[in-house]
Amino acid sequence: MDQQQIKNRFGIIGNSPALNYALQVATQVAATDLTVLINGESGVGKEVFSMIIHALSARKHNPFIAVNCGAIPEGTIDSELFGHEKGSFTGAMDSRKGYFETVNGGTIFLDEIGEMPHGTQARLLRVLETGEYIRVGSSKVQKTDVRVIAATNKDLLLGTQNGKFREDLYYRLNTVPIRVPSLRDRKEDIVILFRKFAVDFAEKYKTSPIQLDEGAREAGRDPSASHLALMVNAFVADDGQQAWDLARNGVLHQLGAYEAWDAGHDTPELNGDVDWRNEPGKLADLLEYMKTL
Repeated sequence: MDQQQIKNRFGIIGNSPALNYALQVATQVAATDLTVLINGESGVGKEVFSMIIHALSARKHNPFIAVNCGAIPEGTIDSELFGHEKGSFTGAMDSRKGYFETVNGGTIFLDEIGEMPHGTQARLLRVLETGEYIRVGSSKVQKTDVRVIAATNKDLLLGTQNGKFREDLYYRLNTVPIRVPSLRDRKEDIVILFRKFAVDFAEKYKTSPIQLDEGAREAGRDPSASHLALMVNAFVADDGQQAWDLARNGVLHQLGAYEAWDAGHDTPELNGDVDWRNEPGKLADLLEYMKTL
């Protein structure tokens, strides 16, 4: 499967060198059983990369599970990952298998690994070193064969220096690092993403997709090329969600541009007689309003 086929299968849009390199590393490491640490800001698609690695591995027909370590309370994460015995704590009415037992033979994706408590980090380190774990409330050592892919939006190396993350666990996880770039590092992909979002929203609202002017297409190279280009850059500064919003707003404008509204109005008024392309101030107002929806 070549890189474009992988992008099509997993819905990855873009062709920047940084994105392509991240995909290249993911596909190369997939055939191995090495532990992978995926770095990147929130929303860049780290889980998608873990799914790619699993799907291209020899474990692809076995279970895959994604676990958000930051969403599990500290008092229950050991039970969730490693299981527990009946009566091991208040409310443990029955024995329960943990993820490392149920996903045996497959892949576990540990997102927000930097939020994992220290005690759980020690348990995870033992799994990575020996493949062994112990259920909460048990003394029986069990074996598991699970590939671990972890992800973080934090600087774990810095965490090791301030005592928030185990250094030995960091180096175990960071066997193969993958950096997923944010959109601000992929300016050449802005127009491609905008076009995709515009088509999606045009289909939703049953209208024709808007087209970017030449100035907007030049935004990645020259941010001062046009007002619209400036907005493209400004609204993707915090990544793809705002590019998505911008495309949505353009489609709504195509359905009918609007008049400026008084400060007391809750929403802008639509007016088909106004050409939004010639009213940059009004467009900026509507963009700000749409961000609240």
